[in-house]
Amino acid sequence: MKSFWREYRENWVAVVALAVVVLVVLAALTAPIFAPQNPYDLAILDLMDARRPPGFVGSGEYVHWLGTDAQGRDLLSAILYGLRISLQMGLVAGAVAMTLGATLGILSAHLGGWVEALVMRVVDLQLSFPAILLALVLVAVLGQGKSQLIIALVAAQYAYFARTAYGAATAERQKDYVEAASATPLPSWRVVLRHILPNCLPPLIVVGTVQVANAIALEATLSFLGLGLPPTEPSLGMLIANGFPYMMNGRAWISVYPGIALILLIVAINIVGDQIRDQFNPRLRR
Repeated sequence: MKSFWREYRENWVAVVALAVVVLVVLAALTAPIFAPQNPYDLAILDLMDARRPPGFVGSGEYVHWLGTDAQGRDLLSAILYGLRISLQMGLVAGAVAMTLGATLGILSAHLGGWVEALVMRVVDLQLSFPAILLALVLVAVLGQGKSQLIIALVAAQYAYFARTAYGAATAERQKDYVEAASATPLPSWRVVLRHILPNCLPPLIVVGTVQVANAIALEATLSFLGLGLPPTEPSLGMLIANGFPYMMNGRAWISVYPGIALILLIVAINIVGDQIRDQFNPRLRR
């Protein structure tokens, strides 16, 4: 870890991106403590505070530093709570997709035969479709809600992990240490878990970092289209959609500030993922 961090901090852009990710995570975790308002509590919203500019003092006797949206929500509070949803959706969907995809990919490479052919052909077929198209279909069928959205995100992303794990496991399966372990009386599951899986983790970690950012962007896209979470739990994508009708009449802050927060989060996670990829692959190091 010391060696990894020593090399990581040589890239100051990646260090700044990591700091942004850490700050965003801390801000999202402490949102109920530091947010001026609970944007999900409809009883405290006042339509008289709707579409107010940044710096406005509303009926709650506190300053709306980023203004309010069309429902009278404090934008700073809504962004902090929206970041919680984005991170929750991204991390949970990424973890489940990574577990499912890695399991399918490694088992396909280890078992071979008809299992390998069947699973990989299904994965290849899914990769031929855009992730957003598959997510749109699933959300339209399953309906709105966190569980339904996570299922749609997992179904749209697990194939990337499966293909990555299959390629890494296929390369590891042909090496001498795996053949030596297979020649012993060890059960197959132990060979997979103790020998093949640990050596497949580096590329999976890299793909996982990128897919978390993609899951956040995909969730924001679905929410922007009105197919994500219900209106009572606005995410960043829904906040951007709520302010979209007012972009050209002088109230652009309703969409701009949530959009800036979303862009900062996605770009920072992608930069961190690129740096991790470069360190795991010596051929791509700067």
